[in-house]
Amino acid sequence: MIRLWTRSLAAQFIGFTLAALLVSQAIAFVISWQEHSKALDDAAKSEFFSRTRTMTRLMSTADPKTREQSLLASETGDSRFWLTDEDTEDASSWRLKAVQQFSRPLENFVDLVQVFSGGPAVPQIPDATKVASSNRGEDWRTPIQNLWALPQPVKYVYFDGSRGYGMVIKLDDGKWLNAAFYLKQPGGWWTSTSLTSLALTAFILALIGVLVAGRIASPLRNLARSAEALGRGENLPPLPEQGPEEIRRTASAFNQMQARLHRFIEDRTKMLAAIGHDLRTPLTSMRLRAEFVRDEDVRTKMLATIEEMQSMTEAAIAFARGESTEEETRPIELGALIGSICDDQEDLGRPVQFVQGEKLTFRCRPEGLRRAIRNLIENAVRYGEEAKVSLRHRDGNVEIVVQDRGPGIPEMMKEKVFAPFFRLEASRNKETGGIGLGLSIARAVARQHGGDIVFKTGNDGMQAIISLPYNVEGKEVAGQGRRLWSSPSTKRQAAKKVAIQ
Repeated sequence: MIRLWTRSLAAQFIGFTLAALLVSQAIAFVISWQEHSKALDDAAKSEFFSRTRTMTRLMSTADPKTREQSLLASETGDSRFWLTDEDTEDASSWRLKAVQQFSRPLENFVDLVQVFSGGPAVPQIPDATKVASSNRGEDWRTPIQNLWALPQPVKYVYFDGSRGYGMVIKLDDGKWLNAAFYLKQPGGWWTSTSLTSLALTAFILALIGVLVAGRIASPLRNLARSAEALGRGENLPPLPEQGPEEIRRTASAFNQMQARLHRFIEDRTKMLAAIGHDLRTPLTSMRLRAEFVRDEDVRTKMLATIEEMQSMTEAAIAFARGESTEEETRPIELGALIGSICDDQEDLGRPVQFVQGEKLTFRCRPEGLRRAIRNLIENAVRYGEEAKVSLRHRDGNVEIVVQDRGPGIPEMMKEKVFAPFFRLEASRNKETGGIGLGLSIARAVARQHGGDIVFKTGNDGMQAIISLPYNVEGKEVAGQGRRLWSSPSTKRQAAKKVAIQ
């Protein structure tokens, strides 16, 4: 869950949206709950006050035989009415009688909520003792005349704070009408209706969040894939410049960057090709003039120098052209490509082995990668007596390992050997070290694919490792094994496996 939250824009957008929903709902409930409760209390007390006035008028005109039935018919779950012959002077005693009145069942009232919900009836006053002993020290009070507006004398008292309200009215015939009102403590605001409403709102917002986040994330995913492919040197079509303004501007900036990079590489390649072409004429002229030198030793040295200059010029042009990434990127079976390279080296009589490992389908530029692997193998054979090549998939990277039995490269030289025309072997003899572009070309190819080359020296020799990010477009091919490629038939079959899918 944490990994999804940190990696997914949609998850974060939906999460923040739902969090905002919960916070806003909580704030709304906190703000409105007190006012809502107060409004309900005021409405209930106002209704009780009006009912009491009505009952006072009714008791003044009703026949004594029907008074009791009228009182019972007027009672509700929140109110009780009863007649007494004498006034109750002590407010505490009256509160106790009021609590007792609420404990008796109603004769003419049906609690539909309790009937349909089932279960035992819940008493109106759950803690009668506490309510009866509440509001100590408070005596009877007289309401203002405008509020009562009847000639009969009246007094009132509170109990259980202000949730309970009692009135005593002296009727014309000397009887006392007692009226008690008690509003139950309301239930919590978190009800099944609230939960259903919140869940429905959250679902709708989550659905909207998925759609909005998808519209935002989809162009970003396309941009990420295109940037990764561009980093590997692929020629890509321009990104579609559509959607919100920010997305359009990002896609436009990426397209401009890609066009500038391609233009820069093309201009550099053309410039180097032009330089190489222009150098051929003076080199040819120098070669012709060297033929007229009478001293044979001087002539031989001059021709060797001219040949070396010619080779370096051609190698520099080839190196620049190799970086121009003109080759198309294609999916291949990487193990088959490496196996065919090793087979070619074995056919030339060189001690090269390929240890087959995990089979992988990988998007790359096959010819460029072939050249890089071949350069490392030739270096391993030249300086380390043999080359043992293997392929492995580790931590999201594809690693091509070329191991030899040589002394390795000194630590301080591991970066310098990648410089163009740099050689650890001091002479410029091609037979002992070549021009000095092999590792430069190999590293350029690896970096065009988004990877790099590292050297590791151990007791058994040195490892040159081409580490490439495993292409998200590629896929692993089932089946693993381990064997040495030796038989000619196996070599031919492996060479045929370098197929474009």
